[in-house]
Amino acid sequence: MQAWRVHTHGEPREVMRLDEVPEPQPRDGEVRLRVRAAGVNFPDALLCRGQYQIRPPLPFTPGVEICGETEDGRRVIANPALPHGGFAEYVTAPEAALLPAPDALDDAEAAALHIGYQTGWFGLHRRARLQPGETLLVHAAAGGVGSAAVQLGKAAGATVIGVAGGKDKAAAAQALGCDLVIDRTTEDVAARVKEFTGGRGADVVYDPVGGDAYAASAKCVAFEGRILVVGFASGGIPSPALNHALIKNYSIVGLHWGLYAAKDPAAVLACHAELTRLAAEGVVKPLVGERVPLSGAADAVQRVADGTTTGRLVVVPGADGGGA
Repeated sequence: MQAWRVHTHGEPREVMRLDEVPEPQPRDGEVRLRVRAAGVNFPDALLCRGQYQIRPPLPFTPGVEICGETEDGRRVIANPALPHGGFAEYVTAPEAALLPAPDALDDAEAAALHIGYQTGWFGLHRRARLQPGETLLVHAAAGGVGSAAVQLGKAAGATVIGVAGGKDKAAAAQALGCDLVIDRTTEDVAARVKEFTGGRGADVVYDPVGGDAYAASAKCVAFEGRILVVGFASGGIPSPALNHALIKNYSIVGLHWGLYAAKDPAAVLACHAELTRLAAEGVVKPLVGERVPLSGAADAVQRVADGTTTGRLVVVPGADGGGA
C-alpha cells in the first residue's frame, strides 16, 4: 500500500515521503481499517517537526484522525495507532475506541468531526462551563478547530465573536454564524470586543493560537471570564501575568483533550453521541475547506502548519486512485 512516512524531523513538505509499504498488522485489541478520509490537524505538523508530546519512532506515518471502513463494511471514526497514521491507504486502530460515523456526514466531514469538535465540546462545556447568553470569543474562527468552536458556541446559546485573518477568512467566519467577525489584520481585537460588549468583555475566550492572540484576550476578558488555552498554532507560548488574572478576576483554563480518552473514555463516547445528534439536526457541519488526494498530503500538512488554510483540509485516498 501507499503511505506517507517521515524519515527525519523537519518541515512537513520537506520530510514527508510517499512510500510503498506493507499493510499494517493489527495487534491485540486493534483492527485494520481502510482509510476513506483523513483529517489534517496541526499536531500532524508538530509530529513531523518532532515537537509533539508523542514522538513515534522513525519512520512513521502522520495523520491522527480518520473516517475508515472496517472489514465488515462499517463506517467508523478512529484515531490511528501511531506509527501507522492516517495518511495511508490502511491503518490500525484500537477496536474499543471506534466511533460510528454519523449518517448525516460524508467521509471527509466525518473525519473532521472528531478531534476539533471533541476539543470544542470538552473545552466549552467541561472546562469553561459556557452558559447560554454569555459572549464567546473564538480566535482562528475560520480554521478547523476554531470553526468547530463557533458552531458549538452558537448551539450552546452563546453570542459568538470570531477573529480571523484577512477578508476571505473573515467571510468564512461570518458564514459560520458569528455575531461579530473581527479581522485581526486590520482591527484592534481587544478594542472591538469591548465596543461590541459595552465594555464588559468576553465571558469565554477559545484560544488555539497563543502568542498575540492570548495577549489580546487578556485585555478583553470579562469579570469572572475564562480564557481557554487549547493550543499554540502561532508558535508563541504565552507566559501569563498571574497578577493580572488576580486583579481582573478571570481564570486561565487548560485543555488537553487526549487525556479524556485515557482517563474518562465514557465521556468521549457521550460527547460523540451529542455531536452525532447535532450533526443530524444540521446544527453542526464541519467546514471542509478542501478535499485533497493522497498524493497531496504533504503539501496539505505544510499549508496547515503555515496557517494559510480555511476550515479543515481532508485527505481522501480514493480521490487519485488510491485505496482498494
